[in-house]
Amino acid sequence: MITLISGLVLWTLAHIFKRVVPGPRATLQTRMGDASKGIFAVTILAALVIIIIGFRSAPIIPVYEPPTFLRHVNNLLMLGAVALFGLGSSKSRFRGALRHPMLTGAAVWAVAHLLANGDLASVFLFGWMLLWTIVQIRLINKSEPSYTPPEPGTAAGDLRLGVITLVIFAAIAGVHTWLGYFPFGG
Repeated sequence: MITLISGLVLWTLAHIFKRVVPGPRATLQTRMGDASKGIFAVTILAALVIIIIGFRSAPIIPVYEPPTFLRHVNNLLMLGAVALFGLGSSKSRFRGALRHPMLTGAAVWAVAHLLANGDLASVFLFGWMLLWTIVQIRLINKSEPSYTPPEPGTAAGDLRLGVITLVIFAAIAGVHTWLGYFPFGG
């Protein structure tokens, strides 16, 4: 669990650094230019690898037993989470509906997985990520209070977002199955 926690702490620090200590972040940006973004990208990627290693190596300690039907709820929520992840970058008519579609998608992802997984490592991972999304949204809203939503896209953008969502959802389900976590029950 120490590895998982270390990865989550690194993930969180890398994401909130700009909002919590804007002075040092601005200094780094001034000195290094866009290369400073690379430092954070590599740090976030390293955190993700550490999280995965920590999660996969954590012992299975049951905390609660989710009912089987929640796997189906999880899958429906995951479709929504995947769509939300892509919404902000899409040409959909709904892209301005939420200020933080990617973070909202991450929150939906976390809730979906808390519904379907009751072991300690899952509760820690998905609970932490849910709290992180809430904190991140609040930090962004506080540091950037004004928001102008993007212009709505088109029906074709909605269709593209729908197709891309289904393809990515299928890929995620395939990876979960390959890793031994069959997401559809049975």
